[in-house]
Parts: sequence; structure tokens; C-alpha cells
Amino acid sequence: MKVVDLDRETVKQGLADGSLLLIDVREDHEFARGRIPGSISHPLSSFDPEALKGLIVADGRRPVFSCASGVRSVHAIAAAQQSGLDVSEHYAGAFKDWYAAGEPVES
Repeated sequence: MKVVDLDRETVKQGLADGSLLLIDVREDHEFARGRIPGSISHPLSSFDPEALKGLIVADGRRPVFSCASGVRSVHAIAAAQQSGLDVSEHYAGAFKDWYAAGEPVES
């Protein structure tokens, strides 16, 4: 399994320049309480590789997984790769890092 860790600055830049599709794999209730602006929800507990593939193809940006602390996003990478999807990047610090740094949060 290939996993590429991205830091906050890389994620911020990718969101700012529109090159990155941030896919939050936390549960719906976590996502609703607070999320990184521009991220979309695709919970790991109901992971659907076909829906994810359709989303990635339709969007066209570079997919990057995120979660609360960087653990579930690695599990999402494994699930995606086992399904034949070419996704290897995740925000290693995840939402906790984003929030702790005082970055903007949507709810």
C-alpha cells in the first residue's frame, strides 16, 4: 500500500488553488460539527468505492483523504487501493491539526 502524508500547508495551498479534492471520511455527525472549508463528506463506515470513483472522475481534482487525526484516512486509502482506485494521499494531521492551528472551520 502506498501512503503519502501531506501537511497543513500543502492542503491549504491545494484548496486555495483548486487543485485538491479534500474527502473527509469522518462520520456525518463529526462532519456536521465542523469541517475544513471546501471538504466533502464520504464516511469510512459506509465507504462505497463506486460512488467515490464517480465523484473523483466527475470532479477532476487530485483526491486527498482527511479524517479527525490521520488514522481513518489511511484506512480509506487502503480501501480505495483495494478497489482499484489510484488514491494515495491524505492529510496526516487531519482536522485536529487544522483546528489546533486556528484555521477556518465550517459547520
